This record gives sequence, C-alpha cells and structure tokens, in this order.
Amino acid sequence: MTEDAPAPRRRGRPSRRSAAEGPDSRTRILEAARTEFAQRGYDKASVRGIARAAGVDAALVHHYFGTKDEVFAAAVELSFEPALVIPTVLGGPPEGLGERLARYFLSVWENPATRAPLLAILRSALTHEAAAKVLRGFVLRRLLERIAAELDVPDATFRAELAASHMIGIAMLRYVIRAEPLASADPEEIVAMVAPTLQRYLGGEG
Repeated sequence: MTEDAPAPRRRGRPSRRSAAEGPDSRTRILEAARTEFAQRGYDKASVRGIARAAGVDAALVHHYFGTKDEVFAAAVELSFEPALVIPTVLGGPPEGLGERLARYFLSVWENPATRAPLLAILRSALTHEAAAKVLRGFVLRRLLERIAAELDVPDATFRAELAASHMIGIAMLRYVIRAEPLASADPEEIVAMVAPTLQRYLGGEG
C-alpha cells in the first residue's frame, strides 16, 4: 500500500481522516441536523440528508450520534445548552428560581438563531411519537428534573412536568399559534406573570 492510499474502513465506521477531524466534523453535523430538522421536520429529515448537508459520510453521523432519534436529541440540546441552563437558573437565591427559569426559557425562544429549530422540534413532537419522546426526555430529565432535584423538593417529577406544561403551552400559543395578545406581549411582562407559578411548582411553595 502506498502512502497516498486511503486507510481501510470498516462498515459503519468513519475513516481515519474523518475521525481525526473530530470536533469540527461533529459541530458541522449538529448544525446541519438542526437546520435539516427545522426545514424538513422530523419525518422528512434523514441521516443521509444531514450527512450531505454537513459534508461528511453518513457513517460519521452514526459514529457520533447513532440513530436519527439520537441526532434529534443532540439538536434539541444544541438549542437549549443544558450545561449553561443549570447554573444560570440555579445560580441565585432560591426565591428567584421561577423568574430565572421563565426568563431563560423566553430568551431561547426570542433568539432567532434558536427559535426556528425549536419550532420544528415542537411541531415534530406534535405529530411524531419518537420526536415527542425525545423532547419529553430532554425537557424533563435533562433540565427540569435536574433543577428540581438540586432544590430537594418533594414530588420533583410531577412538579417538573407541571412547569414544563406551563412553558411549552406558552411556546405553543406565542410562537406556533401566535395567539394575541400573548404573541405580541413584551417578554418581561410574560416573565412577571409566569414566574410566581413556576416558583410554586419548583420551589416547593404553595
């Protein structure tokens, strides 16, 4: 074998050159996945399409993320960035938890860079059970339950689901259905109205 010959590949595995590209390839795949899901929805998006948009082999997508469900979950995580959410929401007095959570949630939706993929994710969850399962698992286990567990409140799962239902309901009416006057309300006005309820859910009050 000459020096210019490509390294041998195994079925379903990336080439040595692709694997060496590591973080850059993974980032391109995630960005492409978020765009594909936003433009095509969960049903029509495919691993091959994501790979093509990212300029990589489909085997590399499977290598990093596995199934389409797992790519979808990673795209959800890219929009919410849980590593930033937890300290942002928990990093302050317990009595301000509801306000911080409401403000962070709305800031993600108000940002045009994250709103489009989140709209696609939410719409996909309404029509496809696999997408709904991913969204439930991420929102509850990766975000709200972790926040509730840190506060050591009783019935953490139930409280997390109530908080999630409240915020997802707002997202549906404001950004998907665009019901007025909610759709045009100032985000700070929404935070002021919603924060006390989220505080009761996750702060163990009331």
